[in-house]
Amino acid sequence: MSTPTPSHWEQVYREKGEPQTSWFRPHLDESLRWIDALALPADAPAIDVGGGRSTLVDDLLARGFANVTVLDLSESALAQSRARLGDRAGTVHWLAGDITAIELPAGRYALWHDRAVFHFLTDVTAQRRYVEIAAHAVRPGGHLVIATFALDGPERCSGLPVSRYDAASLSARFAPYFEKLGDSRDVHRTPFDTDQSFTYVHLRRRADADGAPAV
Repeated sequence: MSTPTPSHWEQVYREKGEPQTSWFRPHLDESLRWIDALALPADAPAIDVGGGRSTLVDDLLARGFANVTVLDLSESALAQSRARLGDRAGTVHWLAGDITAIELPAGRYALWHDRAVFHFLTDVTAQRRYVEIAAHAVRPGGHLVIATFALDGPERCSGLPVSRYDAASLSARFAPYFEKLGDSRDVHRTPFDTDQSFTYVHLRRRADADGAPAV
C-alpha cells in the first residue's frame, strides 16, 4: 500500500478523540517556531497538508494569515476542525483528498506545511508523486516546512508502517526542486506519556530548478 486509505483515517477520527491519538498536541510549537521565523505577509497563501483536526489552522489565523488551506484524507477530521473554528471556518479553504493524487494550482503557495503525512508514504512512487505535487504547487522562493519521524522514532503509527528520516535523507527526497535552509529535531510527548522523535526540515522552492514538474 503506497498511501493510507481514506477509510482508515475516517475510522480513526470517528472513533478516537484527540487525547486518544498519539500525534495530538494542543499547539504545534516546533512548526510554529519555523513558520514565525519566515515572517511571511498576512496574505501569503499557506497550505497545511494532513491538517486534519490540528490546531495549526487556528494559530495561523490568530497570526493574521488570511489565505489558509487545510488538506486531509478524512472528511470527519476536517468537519471537526470546522466545528471548532465556528464562524472563522468560513475564511479557510478545506480540501478532502489524497495528497499524492489531488490537483493543486500551479505556483500558488508561499508556505507548505506537513507534520507527519510524508512519513506514511512508504512506496517510492508515492513519495515521488508527493514531491512532484509540492514542487508544482509551491511558488519559486516559497517555503516547505515538513516533519517526519526521526531515525530513532516509531516504526509504525496508527497501525501503519512509516518511513523514518534524518535531515539529510529527508531533504534529499525533495531534490532538485527544493533546497534545505535549516533543520531541527523535536521530541513530541504523546498523550500516553511516551516520546516520539521528529525530524524537521525547512526547504525553499528553487527558482533555478527546471520549472514545475508535470502533474
